[in-house]
Amino acid sequence: MILYLGRRLLAVAGVLVAIAAVTFTIFYVLPSDPAAAACGKACSADRLEAIRAHMGLDQPVWKQFADFAVGIFTGRTMGSGAYALHCEFPCLGYSYENSEAVWDLLMDRLPVSASLAAGAAALWLLLGLSAGVTAALRKDSLTDRALMVGAVAVASLPVYFTSVMLIYGVIRVAGLLPYPEYVSLAADPAGWASSLLLPWLALALLYAAMYARQSRSSMIETMAEPYIRTARAKGLPYRTVVVKHGLRAGMTPVLTLFGMDLGGLLAGAVITESIFGLPGVGRLFYSALSTGDQPVILGVTLMAATFIVVANLAVDLLYAVVDPRVRY
Repeated sequence: MILYLGRRLLAVAGVLVAIAAVTFTIFYVLPSDPAAAACGKACSADRLEAIRAHMGLDQPVWKQFADFAVGIFTGRTMGSGAYALHCEFPCLGYSYENSEAVWDLLMDRLPVSASLAAGAAALWLLLGLSAGVTAALRKDSLTDRALMVGAVAVASLPVYFTSVMLIYGVIRVAGLLPYPEYVSLAADPAGWASSLLLPWLALALLYAAMYARQSRSSMIETMAEPYIRTARAKGLPYRTVVVKHGLRAGMTPVLTLFGMDLGGLLAGAVITESIFGLPGVGRLFYSALSTGDQPVILGVTLMAATFIVVANLAVDLLYAVVDPRVRY
């Protein structure tokens, strides 16, 4: 187990270095003028020159990447003299559009995206697994067909359509909730849940449909295994066979899918956050794309890659917990 974990951590570090190199090349080497892209459209000549000095664009490319990579772990000073700007650890760059370090911007927005991702994940797991397992245990029945037709119908609806319909139906027509305005969990737990209920539901409906189909196919395959027939022949209760033997083994593909989806959502749900006006990482990313704020785009990309890689590592370690047949 220790050797496996060590190998995986080395692999994770290698993947993150490769991603950092590729994204740095895309955002800082390929553009004709990275300083102009980072500064934005309304940028004076003096400010543009200062930004070029801060970004070290007068240095060789390998030196620029080395400074960027080292700055992530130690922090760095950009520019010199009166224009020197110190970026604290971990330094992902400096947003000249927002006049703030990229890491500070991300940490300010991350709690919103994390709240959105965690609540939506809990809902879609509950809805998706319940529907998928129920359909699998009643294979080819009317219940099975109805659940799968409903899953296909919901999955075919884009999230922006579902979000707008929820706002119109729940807020405008029924008046059951006020328009979402994010409240922090520490300040008001009830207000926090109320402000995120519709965004949670919009994302959960989309993902639950996919999880219902995946869990149904996994459970049908698992329940046909010889060890399941043996467990039933030994006289074990049907509930025990389904939950302890069937569900645990059948959830391995679902766990893999969950790690990818949750890791991606932690880096922001651009469409959902924009529609519901949530000040999360996804909305920050959309704003950076609109203004050409390259350091923020690079920072969000690296953070998203880190979440996905770490989530995959966590999923691999959880395989042995979910499925007792897995050994490292």
